Amino acid sequence: MHTETVARIRGSVEAIFDYAAQVERWPEWLPHYRSVRVLATSGPARIVEMKARRGRLPVWWWAQQVRMPEERRIRYTHVRGVTMGMRVEWRLEPAAGGDVVVTVVHDLDLRWPLIGRAVARRIIGPLFVEPIAARTLARIKQLVEQPVSAPRREARGAGRTPGPQARGAVSPPRGGDA
Repeated sequence: MHTETVARIRGSVEAIFDYAAQVERWPEWLPHYRSVRVLATSGPARIVEMKARRGRLPVWWWAQQVRMPEERRIRYTHVRGVTMGMRVEWRLEPAAGGDVVVTVVHDLDLRWPLIGRAVARRIIGPLFVEPIAARTLARIKQLVEQPVSAPRREARGAGRTPGPQARGAVSPPRGGDA
């Protein structure tokens, strides 16, 4: 199975990379992610447990994530779960007009006897990988292109202005830890 999910995002490579690399914060930013835990870290590599939803169906996997900011790439290898062995790569390429083309490539050779390739190509790719990747890129595009504005102050006695969480806003990524 091979899929490529592409989005053109107006924003800096650095901002997009920060959102893409900080998977431990994805449940804050991406409503289809239930949880992400960093299980181990060694330099730019770490093992993460990821839990998401495809519609109502829960999905989970463990992956090794390798962050390569100088190359504008993030690589994953799934090490546990149904998609064990899947290779994923995020590629960020600057484009004309201040845009960045983000491509998320998934490759899976499911080595189940007789049915593995068919299951990967006809079920896992189109019904799970592609919708989750498309939703992830769409939400990151939204977050990068529509930054959170500062809370407004209201006149004294007019009531409290709700904080960012109450208004549905999300705090931007912290630079530097990707």
